[in-house]
Amino acid sequence: MRTTARKPRNGTVRTAVALAGALTLALTACGTASDPDTDDSGASGDTEETLSLRVAASPVPHADILNFVKDNLAEDAGLDLTVEEFDDYILPNTALEDGEVDANFFQHQPYLDDFNAKQGTSIVGLTDVHLEPLGVYSNSIDSLDDLPEGATVAIPDDATNAGRALQLLAGEGLITLADGVGAEATLGDVTEDNGLVFNELEAATLPRVLDDVDAAVINGNYALEADLSPAEDSLLLEEAEGNPYANFLAVREGDEENEAAALLSELLTSDEVRQFIEETYEGSVLPAF
Repeated sequence: MRTTARKPRNGTVRTAVALAGALTLALTACGTASDPDTDDSGASGDTEETLSLRVAASPVPHADILNFVKDNLAEDAGLDLTVEEFDDYILPNTALEDGEVDANFFQHQPYLDDFNAKQGTSIVGLTDVHLEPLGVYSNSIDSLDDLPEGATVAIPDDATNAGRALQLLAGEGLITLADGVGAEATLGDVTEDNGLVFNELEAATLPRVLDDVDAAVINGNYALEADLSPAEDSLLLEEAEGNPYANFLAVREGDEENEAAALLSELLTSDEVRQFIEETYEGSVLPAF
């Protein structure tokens, strides 16, 4: 915008004053609400945009970790974080696919690959955050050597965690699996069960059936929710090194560059979150970054 001041006849002093006044008027007129450095009075401001993100998560440890970020890191980073808790392994993905949430945090890559293939969803992982070691628990025995003949062992009924459970048992020599069977192992791949009887149940229910079975293979998050300590209470626990089952933040395909999700990824892999995981879970949940 250009403003022209008419030169007064009585000298250069009035000319300078007039030009200064005209310039001030022009700058004030050009400042609008859309100008981030100008408010209604013409004063400058440095307000930064706050990013919003709604995340679906399992209660423990996922929601706990997210709430630590929300309470201690998010505001200073310019992130408005909402955490929605789900108690199963299906709804967090369907809610994400349907756009009810912007991201989720509860699963590992083998589970997501299986879910996408079976449900026709397009969800992708962003950032590995932690590992929850899968463990074997019992209310009736103190050692797996004490499993009786015909013992009943409960395992998760979803494909990837069932295979993961069977691999854990096979690694201890409790069962034998067919050659070449990997993470997708099923009960049909068990070539020697050594007298064990398997009961496949929804993962979230496994801690509640410990009084009804001889042993159960339980995911770390559900063990923690049931006040079980994987590091202390399990009879057998997965090793962390080389483990492909790290849990991660996930988004819909196409949202990989979402600015708010990227910011949350940075916060979830910060030194503060590492310290929170290590001090809170004392080896029952392990940082994966």
